[in-house]
Amino acid sequence: MLKSITLAPGRAKSVFRKHPWIFSGGVAKEEAGIKEGDRVLIRNAKEEALGIGHFQNGSIRVRILELGVEELADDFWRDRLQKARDLRETLGLIRTDNTAYRLIHGAGDRLPGLIIDVYNDTAVIQCHSIGMFRERKDIAAALVGVFGGKLKAVYNKSRSSLSKTFATDEALEETLYGEATPEVRIQENDNAFLIDVADGQKTGFFLDQRDNRALVGQYAKGKSVLNTFCYTGGFSVYALAAGATRVTSVDLSATAMEMTERNVALLGESASGRHEAVTGDVLEFLKEHGDQYDIVVVDPPAYAKNRNRRHKAVQAYKRLNARAIRNLKPGGLLFTFSCSQVVDRELFNNTIVAAGLESGRQCSIVHTLSQGGDHPVNLFHPEGGYLKGLVLRVE
Repeated sequence: MLKSITLAPGRAKSVFRKHPWIFSGGVAKEEAGIKEGDRVLIRNAKEEALGIGHFQNGSIRVRILELGVEELADDFWRDRLQKARDLRETLGLIRTDNTAYRLIHGAGDRLPGLIIDVYNDTAVIQCHSIGMFRERKDIAAALVGVFGGKLKAVYNKSRSSLSKTFATDEALEETLYGEATPEVRIQENDNAFLIDVADGQKTGFFLDQRDNRALVGQYAKGKSVLNTFCYTGGFSVYALAAGATRVTSVDLSATAMEMTERNVALLGESASGRHEAVTGDVLEFLKEHGDQYDIVVVDPPAYAKNRNRRHKAVQAYKRLNARAIRNLKPGGLLFTFSCSQVVDRELFNNTIVAAGLESGRQCSIVHTLSQGGDHPVNLFHPEGGYLKGLVLRVE
């Protein structure tokens, strides 16, 4: 029998609005003996059962798994994973020329606190809640069942997402099924990439930018391209494959730049001869190099992890984008992004307006961008729509 938490009077409204989080301020009572990561029964102020979620200390007290039940069905994990896979099939993402996609995007797939990315025959689980971490072995078993033996390995990579808030003797990184190799080769829209699932950022690759990389490819033929914060060279590879005359990739990480050059090399000698890899600070590079490009990509890491840092982050975005605009040829295109969840789309757009004014150039928006369809946003949880992007034409 599950232990329960009871909501304060009037605090069940968010549950009825299907928001997947219950905040600590909405909880009136917690049954004794609840441990972090436990499944708990959610009750309203009248002690009526509302559903089941994972309990965790902190401001987000419960992440809801299922409403209208008092126990999860035996096939709960397999059912949710199968529905998620069916969606990716419907979106046309599972095919021979595209072997990498996000299978589970947290609340967007009704599994808040869980990320699963598939890289060819390897699935990488990243837990953002202790409850999901506690259930990782059952999740891995369900994954293997859903894929019918097509997975060779399931790897848990939760150190970066849990280590700061969760002290445990259990492995935050481990192979849950099969034999995981540290490096996997994938195809994305017929472009090949090497993925470091063990030591790469996040789960190894930024799958959310797939459609936006393809859009850069559409414009890149015969153009010069600057890809800043390039990580492992996603935008660079698409641009080179599409026939860019010159591509410069810049990142502060020497490890990332090494992988960028390896990914470019997969295209052949012709591409490598059109590519320059620069290890260094992006803003300093933009200041020191007066080169002007036909296309500049600005895809920085999240400058603001919380609201306290939002103002400084916005100022940093403005300086960076103003400088990037100055490095564009007349008629050039700026692809600019923010993945900071606390910087919403309106604030991001306003920041880019300020950057345009500071640059002294005339600019117009030609595309408004977001994350790919395998990163669905729960209609009742807009927080899941974190990636914002604009394409500007600069005169």
